[in-house]
Amino acid sequence: MGPPQDVVLLSLCLLSLYRVSLQQFPRACTSADALRKKECCPVWDGDGSRCGELSGRGSCEDVIVISVPHGTRFPFSGVDDRENWPRVFYNRTCRCDSNFMGVHCGECRFGFGGASCAEPRVSIRKNIFDLTPAEKNQFFAYLNLAKYTISQTYQIATGTYAQMNNGSNPMFRDVSVYDLFVWMHYYTSRDALLGEPGVWPDIDFAHEGPGFLTWHRAYILLWENELRKTVNNYNFTIPYWDWRDSETCTVCIDELMGGRHYANPNLLSLASIFSTWQVVCTKLEDYNRRGVLCDGSPEGPILRNPGNQDRNRTPKLPSSLEVEFCLSLTEYETPPFDKFANYSFRNTLEGFANPNDGIANASQSGLHNALHIYMNGSMSQVGGSANDPIFLLHHAFIDSIYEQWLRRHQPLQMTFPAANTPIGHSRDYYMVPFIPAYRNIEFFVSARELGYDYEYLVQSVPPSISEIVSFYLQEAWHIWPWLLSAGVVGCLVTALTSCILIQSCKKKEISTFEERQPLLNEEYQGVTYQTSI
Repeated sequence: MGPPQDVVLLSLCLLSLYRVSLQQFPRACTSADALRKKECCPVWDGDGSRCGELSGRGSCEDVIVISVPHGTRFPFSGVDDRENWPRVFYNRTCRCDSNFMGVHCGECRFGFGGASCAEPRVSIRKNIFDLTPAEKNQFFAYLNLAKYTISQTYQIATGTYAQMNNGSNPMFRDVSVYDLFVWMHYYTSRDALLGEPGVWPDIDFAHEGPGFLTWHRAYILLWENELRKTVNNYNFTIPYWDWRDSETCTVCIDELMGGRHYANPNLLSLASIFSTWQVVCTKLEDYNRRGVLCDGSPEGPILRNPGNQDRNRTPKLPSSLEVEFCLSLTEYETPPFDKFANYSFRNTLEGFANPNDGIANASQSGLHNALHIYMNGSMSQVGGSANDPIFLLHHAFIDSIYEQWLRRHQPLQMTFPAANTPIGHSRDYYMVPFIPAYRNIEFFVSARELGYDYEYLVQSVPPSISEIVSFYLQEAWHIWPWLLSAGVVGCLVTALTSCILIQSCKKKEISTFEERQPLLNEEYQGVTYQTSI
C-alpha cells in the first residue's frame, strides 16, 4: 500500500513553490579572500554589520583552541583539515552573545524564540506512531522538500585545504539541505588523507569516543533547525522510533519510511517517496583511492534489506532490558575512552560493549550499532548512513536514551574526559565540521536546556528551578504596580503598629534578657553545587 495521496500532493505543492537560488550563505566564508584571511564573520542583514555587532548580537573574535593531548590512535599532526577545528580554515569567527546563535548571530539560540530571542521555548519530539495523519504528511513532505532544496545556509567542501592551494582556489559546491547533513556525517567520520602513503582509517570525530552522544545531539538539533528554516515552521520537530523489543522493522512500511520492493529485496517499494531518492557520499574506498572528498554527486538509490543482516554479529533488535541495563551504568565514560571501554554508558549505548554486562566486545554490535547493522544497506555504512531517513528516527531515540541517563545520574561536567581521548572527543574540542563552532561539553546538558524534550519523558520531568523562577518573574512583571502600592501601604501599617508597641513596652519593666544564638553558624565545606539536569 502506498503513501496517502495527500502526502504526494503536498510534496508536489511545496516543490512547486521552490525556486533555486545561488545566493548561498555563508558565501563570504567560501571565497578566496575569506580563506586567505582565515576569517568567517559574515554580515547579518538585520543591521548590516558583521555578526550583528551593531545590534549587540555578537562580534568577530579569534578562535581559541584548547590544546590537550589526545589518544594514540591518530599518531600524526598537521596532516588533516579537521585537526584543531576550525583553525585550518578560519582563525576568526562570530562569537554570539546572549540568546543569539548562527554563522552571523542572526538566529535564536536553541530553546529561545521571538524577535529578540528572549522567549523560552520547549518543543516536544513525538513517537512516529503517535503522529496524527496531518503530522505524518507534514514530516514526509518536509523531508522530500529538503532533499530537493538547495541549502541557503551552507555549501560543502569538495577538496582539502591543501587541494584548494591553501585557500587561493576555493573548492565548494551547492548541495540540498538533506544532503548537506549526509555530507557532514561523512566528513566527520571519513579517513584521513595522507597523500602518497594513502589514508589513515583509525580516526573518527563523531564515533568511538566520548563525543559520540554530544556530537549527534548537536547534529540532530542543527538538522532540525535547518528543516524548520527551509519550511518556515519553527514548531516542527523530528519524530523518534522506539525500537525496543521490536521483532521487525515496524517503520519499514509504505505509510511510513518505505516498504520492501516487490522484485528486489534490497530496494524500497515504488510506492514510497523515498524510492526515488539518490544517495551521496557512499563510495568511501573510491574517494580514498583517488585522494578526494565526496562532492555530493548522486550515487544510486537507497539500499535497505532489514532482518537479513549477519546474525552472528547482530542477532536481533535491542530489547528494553538491554536499554535499562545501559541506563544503570553510572559512568558516562571510562578509560581508554574509545570502543574498548568497559562499563561505559557511552560505549554500551553506542554498541561496542555488551548491553548485558557492559564489557567491550568488538565481535558484536549492540544497541545503536545493532539498529544500523540490522537495516543491512545504506544505514549499515557509517559514512553514508544518514542517506536513509530512518537515521533521523533512530538517532532521535538514541538521544532520548542519552537524555534519560543525564536525568537519572546528573553528572558533573568535569566527568566528561578533558584529555587523552580519540582526537576530536575531548571536553573542549570544537566539533567537526560545525560552523559556527560548538564544543562537546556544550551538549553534555539536559535537552530541556536546549529547548526540547521527548513525549514519553515529559511526564517524569519536573520543571527546572530556572523555569519556575522565570515564570514567577514574568508574573511579577505584569503586576508590579499593584505590588509596589501594596508594599507602600504595608510599610505605613507596619510603622504605625511599631510605634504603638514601643509605647506599650515602655510601661513594662524588663528584668531579664536571654540571648539566643542564631542557627546559621554551621560551616559547610566540600559541597559541590551544580545546575539541575
